[in-house]
Amino acid sequence: MKPTNNRLFRLQRRPQGQVTENDLEWVEESIGELAAGQALIRTLYLSLDPTNRVWMSQLRSYIPPVELGAVMRGLGVGQVVESRRDDLPVGAFVLGFTGWQEYCVADDSILEFPFTVLPDPLPAPLPAFLGVLGHTGISAFIGIELGDPAPDETVVVSAAAGAVGSIAGQLAKQRGARVVGIAGGADKCRHLVEELGFDACVDRHSDDWREQLDAATPDGVDVDFENVGGPIMDHVLGRLNIGARVTLCGLISEYDTYSENGEVPGLRNANQLLMQRATLRGFIVTDHIDRYAEIIGKLAAALGEGSLTYDETIVEGLENARETLNDALSGGTRGKAVIQVASPVG
Repeated sequence: MKPTNNRLFRLQRRPQGQVTENDLEWVEESIGELAAGQALIRTLYLSLDPTNRVWMSQLRSYIPPVELGAVMRGLGVGQVVESRRDDLPVGAFVLGFTGWQEYCVADDSILEFPFTVLPDPLPAPLPAFLGVLGHTGISAFIGIELGDPAPDETVVVSAAAGAVGSIAGQLAKQRGARVVGIAGGADKCRHLVEELGFDACVDRHSDDWREQLDAATPDGVDVDFENVGGPIMDHVLGRLNIGARVTLCGLISEYDTYSENGEVPGLRNANQLLMQRATLRGFIVTDHIDRYAEIIGKLAAALGEGSLTYDETIVEGLENARETLNDALSGGTRGKAVIQVASPVG
């Protein structure tokens, strides 16, 4: 039976701090008839990422902010339920910008990031294509590749229990590096060391986290895989070795601080990039679309060999997306945060 109603989140104002119901409004709307060249996609799994918070702000970014009144932007895995286009057949599983909604109409207006039909049969569970075999796993791969850690060099990974950091640390270990994670809470730190193979982990919730980090990096830091920014990044910069590499993947700690004028906190130890002749390289995963198939193949092979593992936090119900994003940004989730919107058919 064809669906007639769609439930979704619309961005009504730019958040100040955590996202509230006044920022993202939960509404129900009717679904119209498809036009030629359109397909109706049911969202099955929605990816929750720190960049969602960036898109809600007016920060200058790699794509424009979500417009006020628009459906909240988000990446998802869906299933085609009705189609008037040959490249998106009914029943196919697809990956793309579904948005924070139960149903998405795919047409030529989203060709900049078109939907991709997933392989049949699937090589992994559907949520994995939003995590380890999706943009977060690819981000980890690219960031470690750019940092290029050598055997016995020290790599620090912030937000190490998150979707990107947990994979990045494992990839650095595969290169023979010594890997120090920074994560929130003793349980996460224990998991990273005992189950994911990190050499050490610093609990950022501890009052003495700076002393912990100093003790865990007695020979300094050669590669900083940076996901957090703020005071943590600042302290890591103060421990860089000569010729160190900083790969800047994210600045999670700052995303809730973005105000209407886009002001963000500064760094005090940025001078160490000069003094240690270090390099800092920011990267965006969508700049490497031409390598997605290659990288996914390598990650899938590592999963199959058992040399790579991943964590997920899956929450049921699209209506819980707003609260789950806040939870993820504050470190309340482990691994990839995903909303299960619906179950596949067939």
